[in-house]
Amino acid sequence: MMREAEVVVVFVTGPDEAALEALAARVVEEGLAACVNLIPRVRSVYRWDGEVHHEDEALAVLKTTRPAIAALRDRVHELHPYDLPEFLVLPVETGSEAYLGWVADGVTPAPEDREDDGQA
Repeated sequence: MMREAEVVVVFVTGPDEAALEALAARVVEEGLAACVNLIPRVRSVYRWDGEVHHEDEALAVLKTTRPAIAALRDRVHELHPYDLPEFLVLPVETGSEAYLGWVADGVTPAPEDREDDGQA
């Protein structure tokens, strides 16, 4: 499989940088993402429970692989403070072959190796 077809980018927003940094550390430590960039402040406008909200949030940009998407999605839902966290997967059309290889090599999802933190 070509590296471009394997690597994806995932967007996850959260209430603040600290919450997403804790999430990022876990998914990188667990091999579900090779790298997470944190953007400390984005402004989100969204409809929730019939009302339009304007909120400051943080944005995490995760680099992972297609085979790890399901496990990463499940882990984000377990760790995230929101009831309905954003989890958007974007394909990588192309990129530096060396970087794409690094991402692919850095993602080694092994759910049985994850620590049990008591969250379901």
